[in-house]
Amino acid sequence: MEFETWWLLGIPIFFALGWIAARVDIRELVSESRTLPTGYFRGLNFLLNDQPDKAIDAFIEIMKLDPESIELHYALGNLFRRRGETERAIRVHQNLLARPDLPLEHQAQAQYELGQDYLKAGLLDRAEETFNKLVATNYSVQARRALLEIYQREKEWTRAIEAARGLQESGAGSRQKEIAQFYCELAQDELVHTHPDAALLMLENAVAADRKNVRATMLIGDVHLARGDTEAALLAWRRVEQQSVPHVALVAQRLMDGYRSLGRPQEGVSLLKFYLTEASSIDLLEVVYKAVLELNGVDAANQLVRDELKRTPTLLGLDKMLEARMMSAPAEYQSDLALVRNLVHGYAQKLARYQCSHCGFKARQFYWQCPGCSQWETYPPRRTEELNVMN
Repeated sequence: MEFETWWLLGIPIFFALGWIAARVDIRELVSESRTLPTGYFRGLNFLLNDQPDKAIDAFIEIMKLDPESIELHYALGNLFRRRGETERAIRVHQNLLARPDLPLEHQAQAQYELGQDYLKAGLLDRAEETFNKLVATNYSVQARRALLEIYQREKEWTRAIEAARGLQESGAGSRQKEIAQFYCELAQDELVHTHPDAALLMLENAVAADRKNVRATMLIGDVHLARGDTEAALLAWRRVEQQSVPHVALVAQRLMDGYRSLGRPQEGVSLLKFYLTEASSIDLLEVVYKAVLELNGVDAANQLVRDELKRTPTLLGLDKMLEARMMSAPAEYQSDLALVRNLVHGYAQKLARYQCSHCGFKARQFYWQCPGCSQWETYPPRRTEELNVMN
């Protein structure tokens, strides 16, 4: 009983202490808020209401009254950059850096913001110079990421490899996938300039960085073909199946052309038919269909497309089947079939896109690096309709 009485007496005491603490906090908050200009709150209100133009005007007004405010410089510069007014953003951050009294802890931040301004403005040389100054600061990781972006934009793949490795060493996560792709870019350049030996060396480095890199395997086959060794090229391209069966569609035409050049086209057709059963693909079907049509005739091509449509019903497959049917249909049905096929073909072409899994950017052709978000290996090797059917 005495225990309960003690607690009852303590409740008013705790309440009183909490009330006093709250009053002290409120007084401090009110005191701090009174020191801020009213324009500051107006600017924040404009930002919250998605009115950046009015927010900028409010912050400029405050800076005229209080030019020493560092945080307002950052806020104003970032607003200019977001609106695309990069020249004004650059001036704001340059003025901040020019201040002799700028605290040491703010110098790196101001330098980083200026580098972002240059990057947004497309002044890549200035951006690179600015970010290189930050590599040994607390902004090392952010600066290295920006440098990696710059080198990719400029297609300086050797420097991109160095930047990616620097990021890895700074603890920013693995970049092996990107490094492998950079080596592939170098290899492709060597192939274009007919330097197969140099290209092969780059591709060996790519595989060492990422053994699952399908593009490197495909390009190794291209190198062997450039050297005149078709058998070795076919062996390389067939290894794609071991890495990723869906990606076989990307080497299907190479395989068919290789077997045809060796005088073994039927062997190529049999292999591609097997791949088609393993991983349905409209692109793979297109290659097999043309080969079967050439080697085995219209009826065999018709049967191939019909069987595939039953197994994987898609509008793209129906379009292909109607194309095949028109080749063998009686003359009196040709116009009707053409009408239906044109209608289906129009809709099918809208679905014949590859789609980035990162940003959703759609493209008619397959990309290793998305043109929309610049991410690597984000395009599945299937068209959008096929992905929807699979899901």
